[in-house]
Amino acid sequence: MTPLSYLKAPFWVLGLAGTDKSPRKNPLLGSEKLNSWGLHKKRVALAASLAASRRVRLARLVDPEQRAFFDENGYFLVRDFLPDEVFAQLKEEVFNQPFPTREMRQGQAVTRMTLLPPRVLGKNPAIAQAVRDSRAINMLRYAASQGGQPLNFLQTVLVEPQKVKKKDPQSDAHADTFHATSKAWLFLQDVAEDEGPFFFVPGSHKLTKERLEWEYECSLTAARDPRSHHASGSFRIRTDELASLGLPQPVKMAVPENTLVVADTFAFHGRTPSDKPTIRSEIHWHMRRNPFLPWTGGDFKSLPFLKDRGMPVLMDLADIADKTLKMRNVWRPVGDVMVRSKAHV
Repeated sequence: MTPLSYLKAPFWVLGLAGTDKSPRKNPLLGSEKLNSWGLHKKRVALAASLAASRRVRLARLVDPEQRAFFDENGYFLVRDFLPDEVFAQLKEEVFNQPFPTREMRQGQAVTRMTLLPPRVLGKNPAIAQAVRDSRAINMLRYAASQGGQPLNFLQTVLVEPQKVKKKDPQSDAHADTFHATSKAWLFLQDVAEDEGPFFFVPGSHKLTKERLEWEYECSLTAARDPRSHHASGSFRIRTDELASLGLPQPVKMAVPENTLVVADTFAFHGRTPSDKPTIRSEIHWHMRRNPFLPWTGGDFKSLPFLKDRGMPVLMDLADIADKTLKMRNVWRPVGDVMVRSKAHV
């Protein structure tokens, strides 16, 4: 490290008390010595303990039967989520007009983001009703063990295995970070087993003795791991390693349209590889807050002037950082496009 890099040391220390997860970017998180003393292990254990405490206070938000399923498996799955007439109007609004769009390529997969600011929601009542649905939002809160406002956008995943041979990094089983977070997908068409469905390892959201030991072993070498996502704190696991943690093989979420899946993405999950070109569209939410907060409220994104502007504001800030600080925003604007049109990056 250069002497100048030590000016960042206060931020490295502050990061330990927040969402920082990258052993490669934060030398404290990547220190083999500190992790051999238990730094990562203790952060994981404390985050899990606080998550369990917060979930007790959030339990009233979700149906008891659905909550029991989540507690055992780590995800919610609700078929026929929206009334038929609302879902039909939702698809009409989503698929029959162009929207300002961004795209990101990861190997053979392009992920398309269609932002949903207030002006878009005001013109599309079924989209607005779906993204604001209190049942989905409360499941996201329970899965993330946090109160507050999730971020949302329309997401389309386009996989081009014949056009691009480079592997999709999201096809590896992985945990998003070291603590409970949530993501949700309301699928806008049927997703078959051979169409790259989301997969999830049931029960892997639980911090068992075996999982904690695996986290410890990963922390000792992650900073120098050649897999960039693993080195950035999204630890990868081979499916043949799952049994040693007492875990089953992944379940593929091959589901009919109008199915909602909400998952704690501390659990192992990913995108099933497909040998054929596929395209999948969904309303997507995600939620990640500081795992060391003892309370469930106090989320500034819930303020009235930010409530439906979370992702647009984040993208605006990322664009400014791209232009002024040369911190590349991977989400590149591609103009107004139809949700299910071909990829542009």
